Amino acid sequence: MTRLFVEHLTVIDCAYLDAQRGLVGESWIVDLELEGALDDQGMVLDFGEVKKRLKKAVDAVADHKLLVPGRAAELDLVLSGAGSGLSFRAATGPVEHQGPAKALCNVPAAAITAEALAAVIEPALMKAVPESVSAARVRLRHEAIAGSYYHYTHGLKKHEGLCQRIAHGHRSKLHVSVNGKRDERIERHWADRWRDIYLGTSSDIVSHGKGRIRFEYRSGEGEFELELPVERCDLLQTDSTVERIAEHLCAQVAAERPGAKVEVRAYEGVMKGAIATAG
Repeated sequence: MTRLFVEHLTVIDCAYLDAQRGLVGESWIVDLELEGALDDQGMVLDFGEVKKRLKKAVDAVADHKLLVPGRAAELDLVLSGAGSGLSFRAATGPVEHQGPAKALCNVPAAAITAEALAAVIEPALMKAVPESVSAARVRLRHEAIAGSYYHYTHGLKKHEGLCQRIAHGHRSKLHVSVNGKRDERIERHWADRWRDIYLGTSSDIVSHGKGRIRFEYRSGEGEFELELPVERCDLLQTDSTVERIAEHLCAQVAAERPGAKVEVRAYEGVMKGAIATAG
C-alpha cells in the first residue's frame, strides 16, 4: 500500500474541559495520512479532494466546539433534543455550560488528549473517502512557539459563523514591541495573566457574585450560557474579537508607558491575528 500525507491540513480551534485546568482554549494543527490503492490517475486521492472533503470532515467533528470528556468522573452532562447542559467539577472551580448540542463534541475518554480526539476524527474521515482508501490517520500537534503564549476561550454573539459559540478558544502567541524593540517581559506578563482565561464581554454578564460570573446571550444558533469562577475570567468592554483583544492589550501597555510607541501583534490560534499600535 502507498500512503499519501498532508501536513497542516487545517487547524482545530476549540475549547475543552480539564479536571485540573478547567475550561481551556486550544489550537491543534492537523496532519493527515491516507493509505490505499492507487486509482487510475496513480493517486491515493487527489490533493484537491483531500483539502475539500477531509478538511470539512475534520471541522465538522471538533472545530469551534467545546470538547467534553464523556467518561470523566467530574462531568454531569444532559442532552435534550437539540440542546445540552453540563456541569464539570474542575480543580479551579465548577464550569457550567448550556447551549445547542452541536456546539459540543463528546469524546469517549476520561480526559481530552490529542490522541483521544484523533480517535474520534479518524472514523469521520473514513466516511468521506472512496472505498479504495483503507486507512486514515491524523496527528494533532501544537505550533512550535519560541516565546510566550496563552490559552484563551471566548464567544462572539454577533458572529454569523461558528465563532458565535460561547466556549471555543485558541492557543495563541503574543508579540509586543515598545519603541521598535520587542519586549519579552511584557509578553510573559500577559501570557501568565491570561493562562487558561475566559475573555468575556461585560454586556453579556447576567450575574456576578460569590466568586462566580455568568454570561448569557442569544446568537443565530440559539441560547448560550456559561458560568465560571471569577478568577478564570477577564473582561472587555467590547466583543472579544482578536482585533479588540489587540486594541485592549495595546491600550494597557501604552497606559503604563506614556509617550512610547507600542505595537501589539495578537494571534488567534495559528498564523492569523491582528495588529494594534499606539503612540
